[in-house]
Amino acid sequence: MSGVVEAAPASSVSTLNDPAEQIEAANSADEPRVALRRDRLLAALTLTAGLGLIIGLPFALKAGAEFFMPTAVAIVVSIALIPLLEWLEARRLPPAIASLLCVILFLVAANVALAAIVVPAIDFFRLLPKRIDRIQENLEPLLDLYSNLEGYANRTLRRLAATPVRQSPTAAVAPPSSILELAATSAPAVIIQILYAVLVTFFFLTGWTRTRTRMITSRESFGGAMATARVIQDVVDDVSSYLGTITAINIVLGLVTAGALNLLGMPFPLMWGGIVALFNYIPYFGPVIAALLVALGGLMTFNDVATALAAPAIMYGLHLIEANVVTPLIVGHRLTISPVLILVSLSFWGWVWGTIGALLAVPLLIIIQTIIKGAGKPDIAGFLFEHGTLVRQTVKRSPGFEKSDDEVVDSPSPVA
Repeated sequence: MSGVVEAAPASSVSTLNDPAEQIEAANSADEPRVALRRDRLLAALTLTAGLGLIIGLPFALKAGAEFFMPTAVAIVVSIALIPLLEWLEARRLPPAIASLLCVILFLVAANVALAAIVVPAIDFFRLLPKRIDRIQENLEPLLDLYSNLEGYANRTLRRLAATPVRQSPTAAVAPPSSILELAATSAPAVIIQILYAVLVTFFFLTGWTRTRTRMITSRESFGGAMATARVIQDVVDDVSSYLGTITAINIVLGLVTAGALNLLGMPFPLMWGGIVALFNYIPYFGPVIAALLVALGGLMTFNDVATALAAPAIMYGLHLIEANVVTPLIVGHRLTISPVLILVSLSFWGWVWGTIGALLAVPLLIIIQTIIKGAGKPDIAGFLFEHGTLVRQTVKRSPGFEKSDDEVVDSPSPVA
């Protein structure tokens, strides 16, 4: 009958009138808002911690150079020696013996470089106060071009020439001829750093195979294990390939430069070749510094300014051929790095650790770039903005009405 009103189901009435279930429904509706606020808090904390780490890390590296610098040197040298270590282990040598041989070979090479560069350089540059007059005579035609600076330059050179050379009352001490003698005459801190770097290199190489296996097998998935193995191998290949190739190129460049300077009549040609090879590890700035040192040596040696300046001209000409023809031909595009990144890395590590940092700038850049490339760039921007974490959202419900950004609209449930 039309006058009869059908009663609502009891369950429906109880659902609408039960306070506990109403509170639970309200809490369920607030869950998206709570999740949004939690994501915003995590994003802010992550961003703050990341900025703090980026700002504080350079100063920590600079303040703790006594620890971080030899550690970085040991890691770079160890990675460069890994191919040799694996080759020795493939010949059934125990890891400890193979690591010891790698360290010994490296120390012998460093000792030879020290004997070829540092020892003659000490003797040569001891003559600098006595050669100030010759340098002044060679530079006089050039100084005439800058008449405004001529008086200042002459006063400075005369002051340097008039400075008496301190004579030790005892017999002259011979310069160090090996790493052991250099360490013995150095400060205790330097001795500790060298010993620490050698020990870190040895133990790093000794446990390399075991550590690499543990890093790969500790991954829970096969894909993660393969990605880890690929990143490790890429780091080893890129660093060892770069350092091995650049070292070979620099040795050849140093020998060719030494031969050219020997024909020109420069004393200690192997020393100058070694200086050129060493500074050539520093992109852009290193060859300029080497050319200035060679120019100073030429001005100290020759009476003719043209001959004196021919030495750095020959050296820099050989460097240009190496940098623009030889290195691109040998290295190719596999290890091509952005010049901007190289300059930033040189400036950063040079500021943090000086000359050692500049020498380590490119290998460290290769390691960091390879790890980031293999591990994937952190999607911080996507976490912060893309998924609505920090984005104000407005959803229109009906004409003339908009939902605020603190509310989250769930997809409507299907209605029967």
